[in-house]
Amino acid sequence: MDRTAQLTAHALGSGIAYDPPSTRAPGTTGSGSLHVRAARVLADNWTGSSTVPSRSLYPHQWSWDSAFVAIGLRHLSPLRAQTELETLLAAQWGDGRIPHIVFNPSVPLDAYFPSPDFWRSSTAGRAAGAPRTVQTSGIVQPPVHALAAWLVHLADPGLSRARGFLATAYPRLAAWHRYLLHRRDLGGGGLASVVHPWEQGMDNSPCWDAPLARVAPAPARSFHRADLDHGAAEDRPTDLDYGRYVRLATEYRDAEYTDRRREFAVEDPAFNALLIASEHALARIAQELGATGTARHARAERLTAALVDRLWDPEREIFLCRDLRGGGGLIPERGVSGLIPLILPELPREIAAALVRTLGGPHFGTGTHLVPSYDLLGTAFDPHRYWRGPAWANTGWLLERGLREHGERERADALGEAVVRTAGATGFAEYVDPYTGEACGATGFSWTAALALDLHHRRPAPHDERRKLQKHQERQSMDKS
Repeated sequence: MDRTAQLTAHALGSGIAYDPPSTRAPGTTGSGSLHVRAARVLADNWTGSSTVPSRSLYPHQWSWDSAFVAIGLRHLSPLRAQTELETLLAAQWGDGRIPHIVFNPSVPLDAYFPSPDFWRSSTAGRAAGAPRTVQTSGIVQPPVHALAAWLVHLADPGLSRARGFLATAYPRLAAWHRYLLHRRDLGGGGLASVVHPWEQGMDNSPCWDAPLARVAPAPARSFHRADLDHGAAEDRPTDLDYGRYVRLATEYRDAEYTDRRREFAVEDPAFNALLIASEHALARIAQELGATGTARHARAERLTAALVDRLWDPEREIFLCRDLRGGGGLIPERGVSGLIPLILPELPREIAAALVRTLGGPHFGTGTHLVPSYDLLGTAFDPHRYWRGPAWANTGWLLERGLREHGERERADALGEAVVRTAGATGFAEYVDPYTGEACGATGFSWTAALALDLHHRRPAPHDERRKLQKHQERQSMDKS
């Protein structure tokens, strides 16, 4: 029986308390602990080979969701975490892209839109090498997968090596990065571009408003929004925006998913920061497999320089999106995407310091429980509407990691604790009001549970527990000598 099954079994006894001593906090044992409740969410959303984000709203496998889910699952079952990523990578296209949705054929077509019959991957994507045995979407999502694979490997290196997990994943991940670096460098400056707002993951961020304004929406009668069957309309994208999403996806499909000149093309800071972080992870994977990671580290450094050169705004002290089809200029909207490059180790010190100031300043940090997805002072700010203001666990997790990367330990501890506390208090809500912590969207959301679980495992132990652990380690060392 793997650890997820152990945790969610009816007979919950003291034998399941296997959190590492350095990360346990008082009061976390028992059936009501965050650890056990998060494990139950991940067990409930498990399909046998992957994890759905939400049983009701998102009944298929999503790309970057699965990467974040694997990061949390590694604390419960490293085998299941490896399987999560392997299932996703098995749906990779011949040109290297990892699709943003892998469809479950047992789910009715009307349960989610756009459904497989909209994307027509096996026919419209044939020239791009879409798989024939599984139906997918044709667009992509942020490339956090190599980072996830490396973290999953570290959870149980022996199991990973015995199964050949990294050896199998590495060529697929390398092909994925080649696709982004070569086919998606639409601006010619070395950065990857997104050709649809859904690809960046922060679907209806105000950062997309200007580029989307040029897109004629698909007629409302031409599609049915299944998301409104499960979520409040005031929390979701508007019908006008959704019509534009459908138009862009339709035109991309009808062009057989080729990445030539697209009507919507944006260089996004978070998308590229995750690509750079995953390049560093690929370098470590290469070293684990006996090769040198020097070239990949060098590429990551070049990409970091390009990110700073093309997307950094020193006046606003944040990274901005670049609209490649609207004159090629920066979009003057502050989104949480512009803070995510804080995760990069080679970020210039003065830029990292500026991002920390922005994170704690009036645009993102005044009076909030968690980091909002959009500028608190922006004219389009809405604390409940999807990516136009609410806080999300995955951006909180990334920023906690970034703060820790640049020596901001106290800020990282506070943010991580806030993510864990809010996740547990809201039933692992999809997103929350950044001021009140009120739950929005779906509850029992997989990446919220997974990333809260990861932060729970990694958070610093209380002082007395650190002393106990130190004494225990000293005794072990003495016994060995």
